[in-house]
Amino acid sequence: MKKGKAIIFCAPSGSGKTTLVKNLLDTQADLGFSISACTRDRRGRNEVHGKDYYFLSIDEFKDKIKKKEFVEWEEVYPGGYYGTLKTEIERLWNSGKNVIFDVDVKGGLKLKEYFGDTAIAIFVKVPSMEELEKRLVGRGTETEESLSKRLYKVKFEMAFQDQFDVVLLNDDLETSFLKTKKLYEDFCNDKVLLEVKPIYV
Repeated sequence: MKKGKAIIFCAPSGSGKTTLVKNLLDTQADLGFSISACTRDRRGRNEVHGKDYYFLSIDEFKDKIKKKEFVEWEEVYPGGYYGTLKTEIERLWNSGKNVIFDVDVKGGLKLKEYFGDTAIAIFVKVPSMEELEKRLVGRGTETEESLSKRLYKVKFEMAFQDQFDVVLLNDDLETSFLKTKKLYEDFCNDKVLLEVKPIYV
């Protein structure tokens, strides 16, 4: 199998991580998105197996855990499993692409441990908790209870930022687009010193 590089993006909800990942995918032809496996039901008709997620039954997922077919996996909530299949990484690397991940903090750290120096792990943070709360409220999808749970999780996740290779402050989207593009290009050209961490950008 041809080995490529792995770019791992992690962040609390509302940080703009998914927007940054999409921008990189749109602008870097040699990047491919790692599709996660999960046990949740599809949301409506729009979600497609093999494009949005690999939708597995709990039994199928557990069978793959037993066979060690995951790079990383996690039971995010009771009966709700998410993970990264080894075959997915092979698919992307064999097609000549580097692989990009949009995962939660725990999954990101597991991926970094698995890939070692072949990967760069980037933690995206917002300027403040107040700004994050404003963004989450602005989505119009949160109840008071769900907002409270999200903010509690954010504080928990922020505690892990120093374990990442790079901490990227996303206070201006256009600037962040340029920062992530430079980070990606520098990493592909072996210009990022991963021994020094975290790098704040």
